[in-house]
Amino acid sequence: MAKRSTLFSKGSSALPKNSPSRLENPERRNALITLGGLGLGLLATGTTRADLPEPPLTHILAPVKPPRPAPDFSLPDTEGKIHKLTDYPGRVVLLNFWATWCPPCRRELPSMEKLYQALKGKPFQVLACDQQEDADTLFAFTGQLDPAPTFPVLLDSNSAVSKAYGVPGLPTTFLIDKTGQIAYRAVGGREFDHPAIHALIAQLMAA
Repeated sequence: MAKRSTLFSKGSSALPKNSPSRLENPERRNALITLGGLGLGLLATGTTRADLPEPPLTHILAPVKPPRPAPDFSLPDTEGKIHKLTDYPGRVVLLNFWATWCPPCRRELPSMEKLYQALKGKPFQVLACDQQEDADTLFAFTGQLDPAPTFPVLLDSNSAVSKAYGVPGLPTTFLIDKTGQIAYRAVGGREFDHPAIHALIAQLMAA
């Protein structure tokens, strides 16, 4: 779909079907044999991949070295209120880029809300920038979450903000320090309500 490909087409590549690298690479061939065997095993037991447990989300955030200034932005939330990054001076900001059709995005949102609730009253803010969806879609989706997000969910309707941040895919999260510098980044789903992430944010709040 056009909406999704705009975020993922850049930088993507695929080898031609008849490329020697695809046909003659022994590691690739062995991996395909292993996957084929796994598929046959699933069929034999009547199990589908959907029945298999999903792997746990990681809690690792990569430091951005050197830290770089976080671009400011102005986006409406689902109620139409405008939010800017500069509205939150002196706070550590967790800025997340996501969409309702993205499976790891859906998995990590409840942990993001738990983190947000745990740090209520402290110099910390969560902002979630949805990509190219409307408010009705977000209302329908977030109403199904437990817990549902109480932090601002923003509408990045044309992905202008995600482009400004160089988002490579969804979900992507930036941890912005109190001076407005991007200190950490994560690409892929995370378990945000994890002691290691709590400790990392505590360090940034204390700095």
